[in-house]
Amino acid sequence: MAVLTNKIVHAKNKANGKGEIQIEHLLGEAQLDGKCDMFAKVTIGPGCSIGYHEHHGNTETYHILQGEALYNDNGKEMKLSAGATTYCPDGEGHGIENCAASGDLVFMALIIKK
Repeated sequence: MAVLTNKIVHAKNKANGKGEIQIEHLLGEAQLDGKCDMFAKVTIGPGCSIGYHEHHGNTETYHILQGEALYNDNGKEMKLSAGATTYCPDGEGHGIENCAASGDLVFMALIIKK
């Protein structure tokens, strides 16, 4: 068993989104073994977002751990809360925003290569 050191990245206006988000990469390239692009815990503060973006050559899944999200699934918006899981197939698009007045939106993100 190996204990990994997580890499934390702060990104502003991710995919033309609003504000700053935190991405805590839980696995590095060696552990992802060329099969995945990312496995991370993402934290988005109130009023911040990851803008709408499309996936080409990969898929992305979000699993909401805490908070309230406004999720854009190919132009259709819906509210999500803890326990919800989304899936964005190859060739489709999505975005996510923390729509709560206070408190962070926290979710797991997994990008799998096609």
